[in-house]
Amino acid sequence: MTAAPGVPARISIVTLGVADLARSSAFYEALGWSRSAASNESIVWYRTADSALGLFPHEELAADAGVPGGGEPAFRGVTLAINLESRARVDEAMAAAQKAGATVVKAPVATDWGGYSGYYEDPDGHLWELAHNPFFPLTEDGRLDLP
Repeated sequence: MTAAPGVPARISIVTLGVADLARSSAFYEALGWSRSAASNESIVWYRTADSALGLFPHEELAADAGVPGGGEPAFRGVTLAINLESRARVDEAMAAAQKAGATVVKAPVATDWGGYSGYYEDPDGHLWELAHNPFFPLTEDGRLDLP
């Protein structure tokens, strides 16, 4: 079987650069995420519904990519999102994130596009959106069923 030309339209792994691997992994585990056995002292892995999330020291991630490390911008121009089944689940998840140590950046509110959304920041400033989008249904295992 020959692979199609171009870049496949999928995201297999998201790796977040972190200042303190132990602190950041403790945060994600406090959210209820399970550390993968593939983790080691250099990188921590979590399975998600469609991909994997990696936590890797910021400076080492920059070096691996061949880009300068250094200070973190106030806003990186990227957010990560978790779509949930209902507005109530968004509120529950936001409360759980805050209890785990997240900073609520924007409390969940009704949106002008007909959904419900809020943002929190992890210990390293990565923004996560928790949203209910009634136009993007979820499968039974929590995967986005994008029309």
